[in-house]
Amino acid sequence: MAAAPYDDPAHRLGLALVCAAADPALSGVLLLDLDPRLVDPVARLFGAVLAGAAEPERPPLVLGASDRDEDLWTRTRIRGGEHGITVRTEPGPLTEGDDAGGAPPLVVVPDLARLSVAGMRAAVQLLGADVVTVERGGPRRTVRPRARWLAVCRSADAGRVSRHLLDRFAVRLSAAGLRLPGVREALAETGPEAGEAGEGEAREGEACQGEAREALFAGLPAAWRSAAEGGIRPVPVGDAAIGRARELLGPDAGVRRELALLRLARTLAALDGRPSASADDSDAAARLIGVAVPQSAPGRPQSDPEPSGPAPEPTGPPGTLPERRAAGGDGRLRTREGDRGLLDTGPAEGIGTAPGAAAAPAGGSPYPEDEPAAAWDAVPLSGPRRRTTGPVSTRGTVIGTRRATDLRDIAHVRTVREAAVHQRARGTERFTVSPADLHSNVRAAAPERVLVLLLDHTCRGGTGDGNRPEVVLAPFLQWAYTSRAAVQVIEVGAADAADELRAGSFTARGVLDPRVPGALYRRAGRATPLAHGVELAAQALRRLLRRQGAGPAEAWLVVVTDGRGNVPLRASHTGRLAGPVAAAGVEDAVEAAARIGAMDRTRLHVAVVDPGREPYGDLPYVLADRLGAIVVDGRHTPGAEAAGE
Repeated sequence: MAAAPYDDPAHRLGLALVCAAADPALSGVLLLDLDPRLVDPVARLFGAVLAGAAEPERPPLVLGASDRDEDLWTRTRIRGGEHGITVRTEPGPLTEGDDAGGAPPLVVVPDLARLSVAGMRAAVQLLGADVVTVERGGPRRTVRPRARWLAVCRSADAGRVSRHLLDRFAVRLSAAGLRLPGVREALAETGPEAGEAGEGEAREGEACQGEAREALFAGLPAAWRSAAEGGIRPVPVGDAAIGRARELLGPDAGVRRELALLRLARTLAALDGRPSASADDSDAAARLIGVAVPQSAPGRPQSDPEPSGPAPEPTGPPGTLPERRAAGGDGRLRTREGDRGLLDTGPAEGIGTAPGAAAAPAGGSPYPEDEPAAAWDAVPLSGPRRRTTGPVSTRGTVIGTRRATDLRDIAHVRTVREAAVHQRARGTERFTVSPADLHSNVRAAAPERVLVLLLDHTCRGGTGDGNRPEVVLAPFLQWAYTSRAAVQVIEVGAADAADELRAGSFTARGVLDPRVPGALYRRAGRATPLAHGVELAAQALRRLLRRQGAGPAEAWLVVVTDGRGNVPLRASHTGRLAGPVAAAGVEDAVEAAARIGAMDRTRLHVAVVDPGREPYGDLPYVLADRLGAIVVDGRHTPGAEAAGE
């Protein structure tokens, strides 16, 4: 006998995919903590369920960090005719398959936290919507969304995703312990290389894919899978199911969570052939997605004695389950009317638990955003206006690879590696690269704004008055947060530096990176290679400002220092001190600052934070004069100053 879907993560996932395919109201499936190696197998199996046995599978639409509105909603077609070349704007990949017949399209998001702002807004607009009107770039179209969405996100990254977007996914479950034996090996035989290996091997690959699908949906009734192909007719939801859903989710749950749980409950009831959804169906839906269900529910209205969900609650040995059901529909032994026990007690309470303790959910919580998080993004669905030119696929940092659709931005290492795997099967004398081997780079969007912090940790040492110069950085950090600026931190004079004669640096995606606040409170060391830190800042700014079409629209350089550099630039380059230092370190820092002062000031702003140390209190002003910077008094809190003003 197969394990119950609530015990086995693979069976729970199979049941969730069946429900999402059968009911358009459950169009969004969010898998938490799924192994990245299983994203492609699960996506292909979901596509096979949507297509069914009679229709071919559609290639899924994969969304990532570089997608723009122009790439999703519209598509430009260039056609040649007898009267010349014509340019026509057609519906984009998100809406072009909604009016077509056949299986619903599939949209796959491998990492929801890294999805572009345009992709997040599109998901909010499409998921759960009955009708969508697209008006962009000329064409106007009203469609009924049919696509199913499969998204993957880590629980630790849920705080970076908008709650509006997370609530659009009606089916959410943890896939942390998901194991699919043989699925990856079977799907490997069904890739594009199968067509080159001959018709016999292609048929063998299709058989392996069928075995992989059966491995995921083993133990589920065949009628449920057939219902997923043709859809189901929604059944009414009773008042008991609505009250039970509110009880399970708690008073603080939003309306969308309650609706999602009730829609899943009615789908489970329809798959079982019941005329309406009851409270037991709400329990079954909660167990499926991982919501804790109380062991007992005093005062709950009695439901139909038939099995309420697709599988029994896994409490007790399998052999005792029929006897428990025979004793009572809710699994508790009943007494005859008029009988009274020797001791009439209330509901059982565990030691140290509240009344009505809930069973631990299978896997993890489907709502990780409710847990306290260290960093939250307040406006994840809004982004700054971008000033970019050229194709977006050729800009930004490389974060992965995918199969190429054109010859731009080819990932050469991945392409050669893919081709090397199939050289023996191709039987050619020379190294051959086929179109199926080509892969292109996947790039994250280039930052529009950049904050460069140069922190001199020795300027705080020995003051003894409690003043902290880094407090004045609050306006600059707030500007970087609201504008989603990338952050580069250059550190000078830290006690735990790898080399005290050289400056260290790191790059962060934003101020929410835990390394940024950690860099503000390091202990001071002995050496101060200020000249090397200014040189690194000049090099970083030069690389950013020289990027044609993809450089930042605005950049800030903030230098926190007292100007006392005691390590010459030559010593930082060679790693050795030779003879007395005297004022060489200060002179080298001022000379390096002059190179930054000569840069383009239409996009670059520079500020120097003066900690107000004596003597030599004029050194920060000398450095600021060469940098062309404003001076901020670091002895006061930033009440009136603002970085962007």
